Parts: sequence; structure tokens; C-alpha cells
Amino acid sequence: MQTNTPSATGRSTVALTTLVLLMYLLTIIPVADLPVGTSVPFYIWLGLFVLQFLLLMAWFRLQRSLKLAVVIIVGMISLTLLAVAASQHYARTPAIAGDNSIAVMETVQLGGTEQWITIRGQDASKPVLLYLGIGGPGAGGFPANALTLKPLEEHFVVVNWDQPGTGKSYGAVPISTLTVDRFVSDAHELAELMSQRFSQDKIYVMGLSWGTILGTKLVQQHPEHFYAYIGNGQMVNTVENDRLGYQLSLQLAAERGDAKLRQKLIENGEPPYFGEGMAYKYATYNDVLFEHMGTLKIGMMAFLVPQFSDEYGLVDKVNFARGLAQSFSTVYPQLENLDFTTQAAKMEVPMYFLVGRQDVNAMASLVERYYDVLEAPHKELIWLESGHGASPEEIRDALLNQVLVNSPPR
Repeated sequence: MQTNTPSATGRSTVALTTLVLLMYLLTIIPVADLPVGTSVPFYIWLGLFVLQFLLLMAWFRLQRSLKLAVVIIVGMISLTLLAVAASQHYARTPAIAGDNSIAVMETVQLGGTEQWITIRGQDASKPVLLYLGIGGPGAGGFPANALTLKPLEEHFVVVNWDQPGTGKSYGAVPISTLTVDRFVSDAHELAELMSQRFSQDKIYVMGLSWGTILGTKLVQQHPEHFYAYIGNGQMVNTVENDRLGYQLSLQLAAERGDAKLRQKLIENGEPPYFGEGMAYKYATYNDVLFEHMGTLKIGMMAFLVPQFSDEYGLVDKVNFARGLAQSFSTVYPQLENLDFTTQAAKMEVPMYFLVGRQDVNAMASLVERYYDVLEAPHKELIWLESGHGASPEEIRDALLNQVLVNSPPR
């Protein structure tokens, strides 16, 4: 008795078809991302998309063979590489209308290396505000142009910086060589460059999360360059803050009845963490806190946040995520002994803290403790209803109604 079995040729065709379909799915992703999160012109990304689809159709319409499969797969990969190249080539910061406006993305020399900044404002004669990134260490700053900083462009010349080891400045220096002092030194150089460029004796500086550590150290060491400091999601003592966050995550896991998560947290132990896997351990309990605040988990943020940046090509988006993981693991352990209540208790510039009542990533109790002992020419604790990081509207209102009123440019 004979049974019907697929021929070798049939099995080969099925295998090649599966391979072609798999390669199409993999290579179409970068092409499909072009209209979502890059500045590539319509006609280019549409042309690449159509050509990618026609290659797929060719497989089903022509005589299928190994040679045809190779040609199609090479073609798909080539189109993907063209998409990546186009995304990098056309990356730019959006224009701002107005005779005296400024909207540029360029490199500057900081610490002897080439690093990227954007400068944006409706009026180039307005005071300069230096923005120190969106967290980490290791998260690039440029996504904040669209997500956070746009309302400030009417009132400031906003200088945004992709720090070394992240975003467009990912390859500025070997990540293993990054130090906190290096960041402070580069930020100081950048502040001096912007003061000279716009003929302003002093500028304002604002940081978010990790940026508040950098910013506090910056104005402490170089107060003569700054009208005021604004801390959004102010960090004070990283180890104590992390332990409080860890304990809260255990409580939240128990309240939601997630025994598996709670057990994982217990296995990881209380921070600080060091060595291999440390970033994952920090992310595990911080994801619980971010979910509690109603925001995205860290992994999703690393993927989604750079999608909103016209300044990033596809390589930059990947480097944003890589930089966050790698730079954090290098730099964060260096903050083990940080405590601004003793190390920065006396400052020579006005200090403003934007504190979210729902923030459980930068604990408000620690910010209040720092505020109570802080000596400064002027200080304000500005309470907001947000979580970790004020909303664009909250930032704008605080800067206009408190910072510029009480610490005006002179």
C-alpha cells in the first residue's frame, strides 16, 4: 500500500516560501516605521514600501526557485538598508516660524568629543534654558522636544542635549569610560558655549530625574553661570530613594495578589544592585512603580519614547534603547553615596523643585527633607498633581509664574 507524501521539491518550495515571508516581515518593520517616527519625505518611504511589497508579490507570481528567493531576500535587505540610511539622512529638528526664530540640530565639541544638541525658540533673544535629558542615566534628551519642551519655546531658547552614551551622541565616548564628573564637565562646557553664542551672562538649567542629579551638581560647582535651577522629579539620595521604592513595590505586588512578582522582587533583594543583571533588577521594581503611577513600563518607554523624535533616524532610535541599558549600568553605581541633604545643602543660585504628588520614583518625602535643610538665595517647592515628571503645561506654568517672576534674567 502506498501513501502520498510531499515531494522533495514541494518541501523545498514550502521552506523557501516560509523564509521569504519571514524576511519580508522582518525587513518591512524599518520601512513601515519611516512615516511613524522619522522625517523621511512621503515619496521616499512610500516608494520603499511599494518596492518591498512588489518583491514579495514576485515570489508568488514568478517561477519559485532558490535563485529567485536569494534575489528577493537580497532585494528586501537592500531596501531596508536604504530605509535606515534615509532615516539618518533626513533626521532634523522641525522648523519654527518667525523672523527671529531658531530651530537647529548640530554637533558641538564637549570634552574633546562631538556631541549633538538642538536649539529651539520662537525668539532667539529670549533667555536660554539648558535641558539635561529625560532620565536614566542613559536616556537621550531629544524626544523631550515634542513631548515636553514645545510649550517653552515661546518664552525661552531651549537647548536640548543628547548626552554621551545615548541617542545621537551614543558613540561620543566608550560607555565604559563614562563618569558623573564627565557629565558635569560636559554640561558646564555646553552652558558656557550657549552663554557666549547668545550673548547672555547667565542661563537657566532644568533637569528631569537623573538630570536633576547632574543639574544640582552643575549649579553647585558653577553658580556664576546660572539664573536658577529647576528640578523636575528631583533626586536626592539614590540608595534611600531606591529602598523606599522597592518596599513600596513589594506592598503593591501583595495588594494586587501577584505572588509571582512579589517572589521575584524578594529574590532580587533590596537595592542597591551591582554587576551583571543590575539594570533588570532595577527595572523589575520600578516597573511596578511606573504602573502604579499610570505610566509606561521602562522597556516600553525605551521603545516608544524615541518614536516621537523627528531628530532621530532608525539607528538613533536603537541607540536610545542601547544607551539607556548600557549607560545606566555604568553610571548609576557611581551614585551610591549621593546625598544632597549633606553634599549640596548650601547653594548660591535660586532652586526650584517641581514635585508630583503621585511621584513614587523620586520620593517626595526626600525632596521635602532636602528642601527643609537647603540654604539658597531663593527656593520653592512647587507641588503638582503629576507623577514622575511634570506635564508640559505644569512645567510652562511653573517657569512663567514662579521662576521668571522670582528669578528674572538681568
